[in-house]
Amino acid sequence: MIGYEFETVDVFTETPFGGNQLAVFTSAEGLSDAEMQALAAEMNYSETTFVLPPKDPAHDAQVRIFHRTAEMPFAGHPNVGTAFVLGRRLPGTTDRLVFEEMAGLVEARLLRVGEEVCGAEIDAPQPLTVFEEFAAEDIAACAGIDPRAVLCHHHRPTRIGVGVDFVVAEIADEALSQAAPDLSAFRRVADRATGPITGRLSLFLYCRPEAGPLRARMFAPLARTFEDPATGSAQAALGAFTLSLSGEDQLCYEAVQGVEMGRPSRLRVLAERRGSGIHASSGGTCMPMFRGSYSPQAR
Repeated sequence: MIGYEFETVDVFTETPFGGNQLAVFTSAEGLSDAEMQALAAEMNYSETTFVLPPKDPAHDAQVRIFHRTAEMPFAGHPNVGTAFVLGRRLPGTTDRLVFEEMAGLVEARLLRVGEEVCGAEIDAPQPLTVFEEFAAEDIAACAGIDPRAVLCHHHRPTRIGVGVDFVVAEIADEALSQAAPDLSAFRRVADRATGPITGRLSLFLYCRPEAGPLRARMFAPLARTFEDPATGSAQAALGAFTLSLSGEDQLCYEAVQGVEMGRPSRLRVLAERRGSGIHASSGGTCMPMFRGSYSPQAR
């Protein structure tokens, strides 16, 4: 009987039942695309990853990432959690792992406490790309907040990406906890958009309190992720975008997400200018949770 082992981890947290949940199928060779998608829907987490042999032996693995309804070219917490799981399963492994993904190569660096792997930091596979801007009124409607709470002092709501794209918008501190996705508004805005965003709209809202880390929330109800506890790819994109608006060569900060969901997550974001553009990374600690297996014949 063929069985496919999986592990679940909580990503971007130091305590169980916090952070963003992830399921990692550690040896997925033999699963079809349809089975991977069905398993991701069954797990019902923001994302599920499937580890396959690399196409290039110089790399460590091919990693495919599925959310509840589709495959993703890249995502943050799935890479951090997958690196954590593989690092713990392979004692003595190098502290650097390279994953092949749809968006390109993703480098992961393991974080350790002593000899024990405690998390990972990952580099986004692409430099910052800035796409179109959105009206503050449309973003406010999607988030169910007053349009005056959408701040445009530093930038207008803008679609950006470092391997996968998000619409990022800065909002007033008090509006962040009040935000709630309006599915009808998401559909209207997505239907009017053109290009890759058509049919999908991931909205990343953030605020910068006078003291403490950056705070954020992410809504993607059209992909059945009504809210995400931690979004490493969006955090990395925001870091790169923020750097692009400044004259600095590098920036580093901490961010908090998932508080309103009861799953607080803490991420570290780094962005820097290079010859090929502005690149970014995100990372944090993880907690191991459950182990299990899936046997197709047992259905």
